[in-house]
Amino acid sequence: MEVAIMLYNGITALDALGPYEVFAAVTGSKVKFVAKDKGLIKLDSKMGYLHADYSFSEVTSADILVVPGCRPPNYKTPMNDKNTLNWIRQIHETTKWTTSVCTGSLILSAAGLLHGVKATSHWSSFDLLHSLGAIPTDERVVRQGKIVTAAGVSSGIDMALQLVAWESGEDMSKAVQLILEYDPMPPFDSGSPKKAPAPVVEQLRGMLQELEKQDPDL
Repeated sequence: MEVAIMLYNGITALDALGPYEVFAAVTGSKVKFVAKDKGLIKLDSKMGYLHADYSFSEVTSADILVVPGCRPPNYKTPMNDKNTLNWIRQIHETTKWTTSVCTGSLILSAAGLLHGVKATSHWSSFDLLHSLGAIPTDERVVRQGKIVTAAGVSSGIDMALQLVAWESGEDMSKAVQLILEYDPMPPFDSGSPKKAPAPVVEQLRGMLQELEKQDPDL
């Protein structure tokens, strides 16, 4: 199983590393971090880096493509980069599964892959996702044909486990879940806008809207 995880400056680490840890635990899989140019990729926190071992020109096919997301407004850079969008379209022609995590679905939309397609993203970006032609839904993982989108950051792990089950069977996926000891017990039940206190949701929504108005600072 060949997996290509696309990186770009300003990415959210867990969006990429969550699926990576799942796929890397599957016997026989090969996971590649791919970016427009090889080298260090700055995180959206500006407190660290990931490393792209491959450039777009070196990876021309994959069984699974993962497009991670980021904090606003960092997705504007890949959404407006012709080389990035062309590479996504090229890889999509070869994949068994084309996937995104969080606001990565905005990038898939910019590549023209989600027009009229049900998809999810971080809850705060649903209006933008809709404006790009997708049909937003608040499910945690959404499958439409071979396109699979996951909601906010942590849902990338759920999505990857589901893909492992489809590709290698439920027993393998359960074994990977056990290897990772992925058994969430968060201290608060506020992981979605439906569950979090309204003042918290509105405060965070306002903060994210202010970030959206900024230019990417990478």
